Amino acid sequence: GKFSKSRGVGVFGDMAKDTGIPADIWRFYLLYLRPEGQDSAFSWSDLMLKNNSELLNNLGNFINRAGMFVCKFFGGTVPDMVLTSDDKRLLARVTLELRQYHQLLEKVRWVA
Repeated sequence: GKFSKSRGVGVFGDMAKDTGIPADIWRFYLLYLRPEGQDSAFSWSDLMLKNNSELLNNLGNFINRAGMFVCKFFGGTVPDMVLTSDDKRLLARVTLELRQYHQLLEKVRWVA
């Protein structure tokens, strides 16, 4: 249901810490379910479902595919990277976008 600190309904920082669930799992879940302008409902089963299906399965699948790609095409070793001027321009743009993204997260704003 709806969290209420005054009524003691919800999972708060000290309680989350006492669960033993790593902080990164909480961060992922809270960002995943972060509402735009409305309240959101928390449930332990949804936390477990999102952790297992979205975070572990999808991230695990991505890492596994990347590892298999490196093994198949590069003999299991990531080759040294040589950046072209186009690569450097792209990295500079990505860096600027990430900085803006982080600034917006700090302001608790969301850009669609």
